[in-house]
Amino acid sequence: MNKPKIIAYLKPSCGWSQGVRAIMKKYDLPFEDRDIINDPRQRQEMIEKSGQMLSPCVEVNGRMLADVSGDEVEAYMLANALVGDSVRPADAPTNQPCAHEMPQGSPMNLNFRR
Repeated sequence: MNKPKIIAYLKPSCGWSQGVRAIMKKYDLPFEDRDIINDPRQRQEMIEKSGQMLSPCVEVNGRMLADVSGDEVEAYMLANALVGDSVRPADAPTNQPCAHEMPQGSPMNLNFRR
């Protein structure tokens, strides 16, 4: 099976971006990891290609998957027979936001009164 050509527009440290990287590692896929935080040209290229500003964006064989999680990238590649099933687990969560985007605060109080 030929490996797909993959360009991933990612943040250096972000839950969503780490999820995409984990999928690439799970399937042993080579990819270009383009830093959209420290390289404004990469961010601009991502925006022009995807038509939007949210990341991660992953281009697979010329097809742009905009604002995707690792789970969505994996589902796309499996559905299009770009990878086969793998029993290897991902080495990071593949569908999780950045730490600063995680809900904060106290747990819900489940004692309801009438």
